[in-house]
Amino acid sequence: MDGFKDYDQYDALGLAELVRKKEVSPAELCEEAISRIERINPKLNAVIRPMFYEARAAVQGPLPDGPFTGVPFLVKDLIAAYAGVPMTMGSRACRNYVPDHDSTLMKRYKATGVVILGKTNTPEFGLVAITEPELHGPTRNPWNTTRTPGGSSGGTAAAIASGMVPMASGGDGGGSIRIPAAYCGLFGLKPSRGRTPTGPDFGELWQGAAQEHVLTRSVRDSAAMLDAICAPELGSPYIIPPPGLPYREVLSVDPPPLKIALCTRSPINTVVDPECRKAVEHAGSLLEDLGHHVEEAEPAIDGEVLAKAYLMIYFGEVAADIRELEPILGRKARHTDVEGPTWVVKLLGEVYTASDFVSSKRSFNVFSRRMGEFLQTFDLYLTPTTAYPPAAIGELKPKPAEQKLMKFVNRFNLGRLLKASGIVDKIAVENLTRVPFTQLANLTGLPAMSVPLYWTADGLPLGVQFVGRFGDEETLFRLAAQLEQAQPWFDRRPAVQ
Repeated sequence: MDGFKDYDQYDALGLAELVRKKEVSPAELCEEAISRIERINPKLNAVIRPMFYEARAAVQGPLPDGPFTGVPFLVKDLIAAYAGVPMTMGSRACRNYVPDHDSTLMKRYKATGVVILGKTNTPEFGLVAITEPELHGPTRNPWNTTRTPGGSSGGTAAAIASGMVPMASGGDGGGSIRIPAAYCGLFGLKPSRGRTPTGPDFGELWQGAAQEHVLTRSVRDSAAMLDAICAPELGSPYIIPPPGLPYREVLSVDPPPLKIALCTRSPINTVVDPECRKAVEHAGSLLEDLGHHVEEAEPAIDGEVLAKAYLMIYFGEVAADIRELEPILGRKARHTDVEGPTWVVKLLGEVYTASDFVSSKRSFNVFSRRMGEFLQTFDLYLTPTTAYPPAAIGELKPKPAEQKLMKFVNRFNLGRLLKASGIVDKIAVENLTRVPFTQLANLTGLPAMSVPLYWTADGLPLGVQFVGRFGDEETLFRLAAQLEQAQPWFDRRPAVQ
């Protein structure tokens, strides 16, 4: 490497190969990544907790011999615990929380040989599709710093797209890997339910809706990391069949001609921006050129019912999360400990009944059965990843009048009044209008990926989403590799880098 000028010309596996050949050392890669974070991060606010001391110490000793030995890496500041390092989860309630152990997933990340340089920004508790927490401030999209990189893995996506690191961790409970990938020109795959570990602190995340993995610039990095982290763990509530071959090995063989259903209609009957429709139409044409059969079709699922079921789980999970802040705070949580919208969601979670929650969870099974039937006819389901291009920073924050109302509701615990007002239907539409396509894969546990195949006229990336059969990440990876070869995206660079 000539002065490390070529650092961002390699994906993670490419950098690891240079380390293996002794063409560059882990310490040199570490210093280059630190230099880039120090130079670029002030423009983006993607990394909210540098761990440069820990990284420099790690590269002085022997690193684990894994597929990514010596490769700079960042971890999302949510769920995946790193012993001795604060995990704020984007909330001022947790700014002093320091886990005393590594999560199972963190141990597996470390075993791959990556060098962890810091933690990336996330909205409070990962709850929304933008990354603008009050605690850390907004993360900006490197393609246009007036726009959001999405959420909740927005810090991760901005860091990768801008060239700080080639790969970083993320999680997806309603689109939180796929949405930032779509907005930042990256590849993002949400694995099937049970494919990646949740221990030792969790059995399942968000009633099985959420899975952890990584965002990457190349398909092969995502496949190789999933190979490394997807082994079963003791006590897991789900046992999923292992892949027939390592995912990385299947990438060299194109998939057979696939029958792919295409849909650009919003499942909640809201507007879909013409650019997002164009992105899917472009993908459909490319797929047909590659020999696949594409036709317009959609599963027999009531999207509005699905949206309400998703929000019911959302309400209940947030209410439980805030109740469980007591050991961290040393007292019961107050409305001033979290952001106003988060407390509103908590209040709604407390006024709905256990039977409401269980009924919503049961509807997951209906959606899963319908998708199972649908994917007997089709191999994959293609939609926009998002219904709109990335919003402007601050555009989706509550307006002054809404903030005033929230303060009143939160101060006097008026959750029952909110429920009686019929505001939940309004919340469902307003929260999911821009991102109505991703929750289906979460509630059904299906693997899904966002692939960067389209850029708008003003230069913003827009990914397209493919949903596959349960446990069949192989088909998604094989198709993604074929698309990556047919229309390479790796060398496209954002304005900020």
